[in-house]
Amino acid sequence: MTEAGSAERGYRPGYEVAAERVLELIAQSQLRPGDRMPTEIELARQLGTSRTVVREAVKILSALGRVRAQKGRGLYVADGEGLLGAGRWAPFFLPVDLDHVYMLFEFRRAQEMETSRLAARRATPAELQAIGKAAQVCRGGFETGQEALFNEGDEAFHTSIATASHNMFLQIAVREARRLQAQSSLIGLSGSIGGHAAKAVDEHDAIYRAIRAGDPEGAARAAATHIDNTLDDYRREIQQRIFAATD
Repeated sequence: MTEAGSAERGYRPGYEVAAERVLELIAQSQLRPGDRMPTEIELARQLGTSRTVVREAVKILSALGRVRAQKGRGLYVADGEGLLGAGRWAPFFLPVDLDHVYMLFEFRRAQEMETSRLAARRATPAELQAIGKAAQVCRGGFETGQEALFNEGDEAFHTSIATASHNMFLQIAVREARRLQAQSSLIGLSGSIGGHAAKAVDEHDAIYRAIRAGDPEGAARAAATHIDNTLDDYRREIQQRIFAATD
């Protein structure tokens, strides 16, 4: 864990810290998908916390697809699905390690630029319609203050562009990278980071317009701007929470 990542601990509740430490334990023990984990009692003892806190941490990790609880049998490392969520990568991504999160943003930037570039060349009329509709849903969620609708539109927007790239590897990679990024928002940044939402809907429109105009490089630049601004917002939120913890 980096020094910056350690600083985050000051503002997180115990179950989030425990969830992070369980992931670290999985990585350090080199447990693979399907391997049995220590029991809740054993984890509580190793982590120096209560079984109640561990149970809440396990609920989070189960929801994220990182841990599987089998009634009467114990805890297991989840099998996971997809390119990034299974196999050798899953145990090593720590959602609250800032180095991991920033590397994931770098990876997403490359993905989004290329999917937007290819979509501008390859999108069918139906795919263009799907991208435009998703952008409208996202904007509608923002303007009406409906976070779930905003997130639904945001997810549909990026996956629709990936679909329009007509590259199945990029489609899988985009979906899985977004899933991992969602983990970093749930563990460590509970609640939405809303500061970038107003810009995000405009940035979506810029990406869509470039794709619709058949401008590959314009679409790639707009996608890069979107990811860069999202990362800047993430950094600001991290800094605010660290400063709040030290006051």
